[in-house]
Amino acid sequence: MKLILLTFTCLLLGACSTSSKQPLVLKPVEESLTETTTHDNNMQQDELLFYLLRNSFSNWQGTPYRLGGNSKRGIDCSAFIKNVYAESFNIKLSRTTTEQVNEGYLVYRDQLKIGDLVFFKTGWNVRHVGIYMGNSEFIHASTSQGVMTSSLDNSYWTSKYWQARRILD
Repeated sequence: MKLILLTFTCLLLGACSTSSKQPLVLKPVEESLTETTTHDNNMQQDELLFYLLRNSFSNWQGTPYRLGGNSKRGIDCSAFIKNVYAESFNIKLSRTTTEQVNEGYLVYRDQLKIGDLVFFKTGWNVRHVGIYMGNSEFIHASTSQGVMTSSLDNSYWTSKYWQARRILD
């Protein structure tokens, strides 16, 4: 019986051989599983973050902008961010962009992940904040159109981009 199994295994391995002159290098099972699991977990986490943020965004979408506002009758950008984080993640953020820009840690634009805060300098002493949603899109409370989605690739936002902060890790 052992001889039959050994013969079958040899035939099976021979049938699966490659014609490449490069030796076949296999990673240890644990390493492969860890990489796959980490990749899958990151994808699942991104999908969950996107879903939670999108759901909260839907509740606020179209709400008009009002400086100092904190309700569906009118909201400003930092209050919108504060409320979305509270609703989506039960995380309490500061109320103003001046305080929010000091929370979490700095990330480079090319390293943005879903849920990162994106900050802009829109005037001499005026700051604006949104939440990155992936694919160069972010949600925010716009002074002209209220709660909406915009693109970081838009020439206006590209020219005003300041920094990003990661709160979720």
